[in-house]
Amino acid sequence: MLAITCPGQGSQTPGFLAPWLELPGTGERLDWLGTVAGIDLRTHGTTSDEATIKDTAVAQPLIVGAGLVTLLSLFSHPADGFRVVGVGAGHSVGEITAASAAGVISAEQAMVLVRERGNAMATASAVTPTGMSAVVGGDEDEVIAAIERHGLTPANRNGSGQVVAAGTMEDLAALAEDPPAKARVMPLKVAGAFHTEHMAPAVDVLARHARAISTHDARVPILSNADGSVVHSGTEVLRRIVSQVSRPVRWDLTMEAMKSLGVTGLIEIPPSGTLTGLAKRGLKGVETLALKTPDDLEAAHRMVREHGESRTASAPAWRIVVAPVKGTVSIPEHAVSGSLPSNTVVAQVSSLRDTHDVLAPHGGQVVEWLVEDGDPVSPGQPLVRLHPEGEVSA
Repeated sequence: MLAITCPGQGSQTPGFLAPWLELPGTGERLDWLGTVAGIDLRTHGTTSDEATIKDTAVAQPLIVGAGLVTLLSLFSHPADGFRVVGVGAGHSVGEITAASAAGVISAEQAMVLVRERGNAMATASAVTPTGMSAVVGGDEDEVIAAIERHGLTPANRNGSGQVVAAGTMEDLAALAEDPPAKARVMPLKVAGAFHTEHMAPAVDVLARHARAISTHDARVPILSNADGSVVHSGTEVLRRIVSQVSRPVRWDLTMEAMKSLGVTGLIEIPPSGTLTGLAKRGLKGVETLALKTPDDLEAAHRMVREHGESRTASAPAWRIVVAPVKGTVSIPEHAVSGSLPSNTVVAQVSSLRDTHDVLAPHGGQVVEWLVEDGDPVSPGQPLVRLHPEGEVSA
């Protein structure tokens, strides 16, 4: 199974897009997305300095725009990706890239949304001097305790021995002076305490914009970095993108879900490197590739051939309701058979941590349950097959 991952803020480096603009059509596509976002992506991706592209209002549109134009180089036609990619995931702002790549929102919608996200988060960051630092090594429980003791939030739990602390610059400095045992504290190239309560004003801004965005259900399963859940519903993908601005990123759970799904190959799109590094430590045995320049495309195309899974389009994906996480399934009596209204809770999946409601976004007629009450299930495993009302099941 092939996973495509989309990096978040802090992954950008000066000039990283320059080699990609040598590919025919890439520069024109980038210019178009930049026009939509109202930002000169070509300049920022090629000649702008580190301080300029660190600005949240610049960095976020740059990362999403770069991901969208370089992703096209993996496939002869964008629709080809829908047939072979097993799962997609994005870290922080990379979730917008993943949502567009999976067909939930258009590239133009993605650029408008990320522009407003970047501006709103930059405004929120200006209220109080805040930032983020990576804490590498040490015992994870001790690291979390130390972060919270200093009044900070464990904003990113990335797995592979890395937790990102976020909060005021004063508290981050105190953490650096008093680090957890056997751990290093390294400041990150971001301009605010993302995924914390400091970003609450940005959530309100994004929520208003999201109400005007039309969505489609994902054509490729998406792993939410909030908890590693498999998400198909377009409205749920968008809701999670909005709420995640002020909530911690659980990339550790996202990688656990990839492992449960049986991912064998992982490609990280530009600006790449960070997520590949985490996968090398957290997903042993999985082939990884950081797509940095066009020189990496030959290896990427080979991975697509070897790890991609050809899927037929015999039935729309939304007729199948899947398990969001690994756990034990419970089927309520009202969902065993008959007609189900839209957004009905058709099952619950309980893991060691918590219990997740499973919704049927479109409702429909129960044709076949593919599991039994009490069965263990994996993330993305089909639970029930539904037919829309008015159609006759075969």
